[in-house]
Amino acid sequence: MLTPMTNLPDGVLGFSAEGTIEDKDYKSVLIPAVEKALEKGGKIRFLYFLGPAFEKYAAGAMWDDTLFGARHYFDFEKIACVTDHDVLATTIKSFGFLFPAAIRVFPVNDLEAAKAWLAE
Repeated sequence: MLTPMTNLPDGVLGFSAEGTIEDKDYKSVLIPAVEKALEKGGKIRFLYFLGPAFEKYAAGAMWDDTLFGARHYFDFEKIACVTDHDVLATTIKSFGFLFPAAIRVFPVNDLEAAKAWLAE
């Protein structure tokens, strides 16, 4: 399940991932929120929190993430991924240079530092 985060700096859009992230989470929560934010103009500063309650991505969600990323490739200014999941963190660090957005990975206990970086 993806849940919109509150108490974020102005201009930051954030989501918390819990349990298994499914296709419907992208289609009903994340994609509409990002597209609404883009209607306001400018690029998005994005916070993605994959804390201890996150379990995994379903295959359909991974496909949606790929399509979403391709469609909105240039729409992000900064992306902060907050996670203690080693495989995800390593993957993001390894491939982050392929994206035009600034991307950083933060450990879960540095959530506030991620918010501050996005607010800069």
